[in-house]
Amino acid sequence: MAAAEANEPIAETSGGVKKKEVKKETGLGLSNRKADNFGEWYSELVVHADMIEYYPISGCYILLPWAMSIWKAMQDFFDAEMTKMKVGTCYFPLFVPSSFLQKEKDHIEGFAPEVAWVTKAGDTDLETPIAIRPTSETVMYPSYSNRIRGHRDLPLKYNQWCNVVRWEFSNPMPFIRSREFLWQEGHSAFATKEEADAEVLDVLELYRHIYEEYLAVPVIKGKKSELEKFAGGLYTTSVEAFIPNTGRSIQGATSHCLGQNFAKMFEINFENEKGEKAMVWQNSWAYSTRTIGVMVMVHGDDKGLVLPPKVASVQVIVIPVPFKNADTQAIFDACDATVNTLCEAGIRAESDTRDNYSPGWKYAHWELKGVPLRIEIGPKDLANKQVRVVRRDNWEKVDIPRDDLVKQVKDLLYNIQQNLFNVAKQKRDACIQVVHNWDEFVKALSQRKMILAPWCDEEAVEVDVKARTRGEMGAVKTLCTPFDQLELPEGTKCFASGKPAKVWSYWGRSY
Repeated sequence: MAAAEANEPIAETSGGVKKKEVKKETGLGLSNRKADNFGEWYSELVVHADMIEYYPISGCYILLPWAMSIWKAMQDFFDAEMTKMKVGTCYFPLFVPSSFLQKEKDHIEGFAPEVAWVTKAGDTDLETPIAIRPTSETVMYPSYSNRIRGHRDLPLKYNQWCNVVRWEFSNPMPFIRSREFLWQEGHSAFATKEEADAEVLDVLELYRHIYEEYLAVPVIKGKKSELEKFAGGLYTTSVEAFIPNTGRSIQGATSHCLGQNFAKMFEINFENEKGEKAMVWQNSWAYSTRTIGVMVMVHGDDKGLVLPPKVASVQVIVIPVPFKNADTQAIFDACDATVNTLCEAGIRAESDTRDNYSPGWKYAHWELKGVPLRIEIGPKDLANKQVRVVRRDNWEKVDIPRDDLVKQVKDLLYNIQQNLFNVAKQKRDACIQVVHNWDEFVKALSQRKMILAPWCDEEAVEVDVKARTRGEMGAVKTLCTPFDQLELPEGTKCFASGKPAKVWSYWGRSY
């Protein structure tokens, strides 16, 4: 796909440096519009909003505090949920012995093109190359084999926060498609399939919670097709997001039931309550810093980021607006008092009292960074014992009495969080098209829709659809079969093959 297309960011050179320079740091605002050139807009925004810096190795990025604070907000939520689920925190090495990878043929074949290898130490060639983890099933499961002996050792549930490397050869895209990224990965072992099945859905619900209730991004929960499931697993579930501007879906997070395949390969056996030898049932599940990119794509606008209050490290920015002959010190004191009042109430607030920038420049600066609320305090506000509040999501302005500040600011932050989700869901839903036959499918595809179609659920048919839709924009594939199914009347035919339909599935192009 050409990097200059509207639905892709511009590509990098082999050294990681962008081909087209963005505006100088001294300038504010974006030179690209979201509706006109989405890819360039996105690439420019994540740099100008201080989320990333580019790095000399293509596909690797420096994640700055403005982005990492969002990651930490999600991490804090997830860690608390892991504690409730009695999942232990662990850390396993970055390096994978090649012998471990070779044990699971289907698994390694799925990752083989993306595995990076260490072949030298200084000037010395290694006798056996060492892989850098693309995921940790083969790293962790030899340990599981050692730790599990009897049914009292189960369930065994670990989660780790780490980086992984997948040496993709597609055009890199910050957060969405990078060669090194951060994630959490959970790995669990159970005595029964029923326990494993239950956890798959419990974790998937946590991922929905992260997207919808923290990032204000609507997602669809469902099951992946056999062609799209995790290599070596029994089945894969996912949450799927959608970017209306590009007509592309994004796999937001995945929760896999691995069945007993890895247990067999790594001899993870236990003695059950009857004294019989049995194999464990396993799951793995993960979400990554891709979440941040999805949030930027869904909510960002031509002025910059739009951050949901729950993940914004600064929820309120307070800006003094002094005029000539005004009592500047009194205005600055009022700003400090406002910040203190909000912080004491648990609201993340800061003031921008830099005297080398105008109020207008500061407005644009914090709009670019996506701060949910701006409070302005000028001579009139001081005299009237009020503040002027401006919402980042819809630009509404309201004057708030200072003695009612905390309650109204909390209400506004709650309303912003809800409004961002509602607006995003309305836009997403407007892009969903139900089709019943191939002609309707092709038409919806040309309109960049997320397509819901009756399907016979056969792998050969999905392969055929991919082949028939392959082109400059990329092939179409199944996104997921949603858990919430429409009624499927008897006699309904598959949109692509004409065979009896078994399920409704989402189709489309994806990142």
